[in-house]
Amino acid sequence: MRYRRLGQSGLFVSELCLGTMTFGGSDDMWGQIGQLQQEAADDLVRTAIDAGINFIDTANVYASGRSEEILGRSLKTLGLPREEVVIATKVHGQMGEGPNARGASRGHIMDQAKASLRRLQLDHIDLYQIHGFDPATPIVETLEALDTLVRHGHVRYIGLSNWAAWQVVKAVGITQMRQLAPIVSLQAYYTLAGRDLEREVIPALLSEGVGLMVWSPLAGGFLSGKYDRDGKTAEGRRVNFDFPPIDKDRAFDAVDVMRTMAAEKGCTVAQLAIAWLLHQKVVTSVLVGAKRVDQLTDNIGATEVTLTPEDLAALEAVTQLPAEYPGWMLKMQNEYREGLMREQLR
Repeated sequence: MRYRRLGQSGLFVSELCLGTMTFGGSDDMWGQIGQLQQEAADDLVRTAIDAGINFIDTANVYASGRSEEILGRSLKTLGLPREEVVIATKVHGQMGEGPNARGASRGHIMDQAKASLRRLQLDHIDLYQIHGFDPATPIVETLEALDTLVRHGHVRYIGLSNWAAWQVVKAVGITQMRQLAPIVSLQAYYTLAGRDLEREVIPALLSEGVGLMVWSPLAGGFLSGKYDRDGKTAEGRRVNFDFPPIDKDRAFDAVDVMRTMAAEKGCTVAQLAIAWLLHQKVVTSVLVGAKRVDQLTDNIGATEVTLTPEDLAALEAVTQLPAEYPGWMLKMQNEYREGLMREQLR
């Protein structure tokens, strides 16, 4: 297991992060993702820690707080030293009745940070993330609330999730101008089946020094390799919960290439999908969630898969994004100047 610096902070996190969306679900949307209770969750956390994973991510909205509660008990049961594990959680989703029980307002952030700390049984959150963009709350109000939590010691670092490039850059500018706690990470969806992040978000993250945490690296299980074009797959999360949305024709073309490549390397298609992400410069950590220990162990095996430049080129060719404005114009206009810069680096 390798460790990477989170954004421009001094915090190092494992290249894989244990996601806990499968913890605590019942007969609702979260139950479609996972219904793991305490004993099964303890096994997953133990397996992750034993493999060198020091980074665990949850959210207040996962199973209406049950995920945080189960994770908190796992940390106590396993007796993990607090300084050896990095705990991330999120705020934004609906957590009660009324118009103020969701979003990124000062009141909701402050209330939910305290509630998350109680559920996790911790005295601080290592990484506190805004789970989505709130159009009703000024960005400065959100960032000042997060800064207050950092100054009070309840939170160590702050991050965002599911924000557009312009929103991230605006937020970074506000934190710099007002000398607020800096944004160290963005958690976002990025896979071989969905590379939309490369259009605007990834250039913004590289420009501003913000780390990327990837959620759903297997595109909701699609890149596990168990789905066929004929639609006869008997099991899997996408059978009942077809999310996130993808261009399935292009994704199946990618899986065809990945199956051949995985067979040559003696790894699984899922491992190959995660390994591709770990080879991307912008990626700090990839979230891996599981319902069973063997699934998690398979995902962890991705850290041992090496992709050659030829492998990366083959995957690039089959999954590249269609040209879109202003991307194609920028490329056409800047080829000469970019060539000069490449020459300078040689």
